[in-house]
Amino acid sequence: MKQSVLVIGLGRFGSAAARELMALGHEVLAVDRDEAPVNDIAPDVTHAVQADASDEDALRDIGAREFDHAIVAMSSATEASIFATMALRNLGVGNVIAKAASTLHGRILERVGASRVIFPEREMGTRVAHSFSIPNVIDYLDVAPLFGIVKIRPPASFIGQTLRDVDIPGQLSLTPIAIRRGNNVTVNPHRDERIGDTDELILIGLDERLERLGG
Repeated sequence: MKQSVLVIGLGRFGSAAARELMALGHEVLAVDRDEAPVNDIAPDVTHAVQADASDEDALRDIGAREFDHAIVAMSSATEASIFATMALRNLGVGNVIAKAASTLHGRILERVGASRVIFPEREMGTRVAHSFSIPNVIDYLDVAPLFGIVKIRPPASFIGQTLRDVDIPGQLSLTPIAIRRGNNVTVNPHRDERIGDTDELILIGLDERLERLGG
C-alpha cells in the first residue's frame, strides 16, 4: 500500500532511505536545511524542500501534518533531531522513526515521542562482526541475543544436494526459510529443492549453530 513519508536530513542514510522509498512506490517529501542535498535529491523523490525541520512552524508550512510517517535522519545534529521529532509528534504525525547517534540520544528521542529509534552504525557493526565468524556470509540480521537470520553462499558440500540430503535442521539445528536464485526467491523451500552453486540460502537459528556452517 502506498504511504506518504517525510524524510528529514539528507545525508547518506536519509538520502538512501528516501530513494529506496520512492523505488518501492511511496510518496516522499525530502527535507534538509541546506540547499545542495535538496537539489541533489529533487529529481529522485516526489518533492524536496529546503527547511529547518527543528522549527515546528517550518514543518507546519511544508505540510508535515499531512504525512502518515516520518524519518528523522539527522543524528549528527543531536539537538535538531530531538526538536524535529518532538515537533512532528506535536503536529500529529503518527509514526516517527528517528536515527540516534548514541544510547543517550536514543533514550531522549523515545521520551519526546519517537515511535522507533534506530542505530544504523551499530546495526552495521553487528553485521560486519558476524561476517568474520559465519562462513560464506552475505548478510546477517540480529533477531535476538545470540540468535539471527543469515544469508549465505552454500558450502561446497551442499552443492548439488537437496535440502533433504543435507538435512540442515537435523544436522545443524537451523531452519531454511528461503532460497534465492537470481531475482527469484522461494520461501519455505521444499526438502526436495536441489541446491545450486549460485544459490543463496537464508537460514534462521542460534549464532553458535550458524558458525558451524562449513565449506
